[in-house]
Amino acid sequence: MPGTRQLLDAETVTRRRLALAGLAGNIGIVITGGAVRLTGSGLGCPTWPKCTEDSYTATKAMGINGAIEFGNRLLTFVLSAIAIALVVAVWRHARLRRPAVILALGIPGQGVVGGITVLTDLNPYVVGLHFLLSAAMIGGSYLLWQRTVPRPAAEPGAVRLRPLAWALTAASAAVVVIGVVVTGSGPHAGDEKAHRTGLNPEMISQLHVDAVFLLLGLAVACWFAARAVTAAPMARAATILLAVLLAQGAIGFVQYFTHLPAALVGAHMAGACAVWVATLAVVWSTGFDAPGADGSASILTSDETNRTLVTVR
Repeated sequence: MPGTRQLLDAETVTRRRLALAGLAGNIGIVITGGAVRLTGSGLGCPTWPKCTEDSYTATKAMGINGAIEFGNRLLTFVLSAIAIALVVAVWRHARLRRPAVILALGIPGQGVVGGITVLTDLNPYVVGLHFLLSAAMIGGSYLLWQRTVPRPAAEPGAVRLRPLAWALTAASAAVVVIGVVVTGSGPHAGDEKAHRTGLNPEMISQLHVDAVFLLLGLAVACWFAARAVTAAPMARAATILLAVLLAQGAIGFVQYFTHLPAALVGAHMAGACAVWVATLAVVWSTGFDAPGADGSASILTSDETNRTLVTVR
């Protein structure tokens, strides 16, 4: 029920915080990876898994580019520590254990793909795959975070709108994929040695804009449909998505007409993560992945004095 306050035990709160940290970490990897590219630091560490032939760490002689690239690599270890802690925290909960393990295994997998990008001198298609895998990790992290708390049964109207929400998700995924191709065709290669896709940037950018307008139209449709069937959570999620889309669109148009300044491109990459998460929130609001038809899950009450209770919304 909208606005319901749930009393959660300390272990549940810990799991939720770790899952949120994992989600934030995966978004952070995208943002710092964008900084690597936009500062020309893509080959700051010219080899992998070492940073140089003789050292696993960046050296002073490698300058700021080496420090930026090596710093991005170090974040993988931070994210790994969070993932391991989360696996331990959720191990006794079958519903949470599998996605937590998959996400934990995905981190070294992402590291390998990152290494391949270096060894292929930042091949734009491999770099794009690296970003798309991060998008998948963000999606999985969001799902896991939402699963950590009990949820009420979905409103019947929202369940009927689930196909529309999935169409919205497909459009959002298309926007992300085409956006990756746009970036791979543009000027920010990450290093002067790196190649571009060779595709026409104007043509790909127009295709990207077309996909964005489709996504915007579907988001508006979700908002109107949710209000029509009185699905308040979905209407709120669609409102947030529309706000994020408008902000992201404004950044996109400004960066295009100002010839892709690095700061705005970085903001647009962060915005892409926000759009993706906001899209997933719309799908989640339809009751997707609910634990049971009645939304049954243990919600603690104040009578359980043997546990530490924390109030969350």
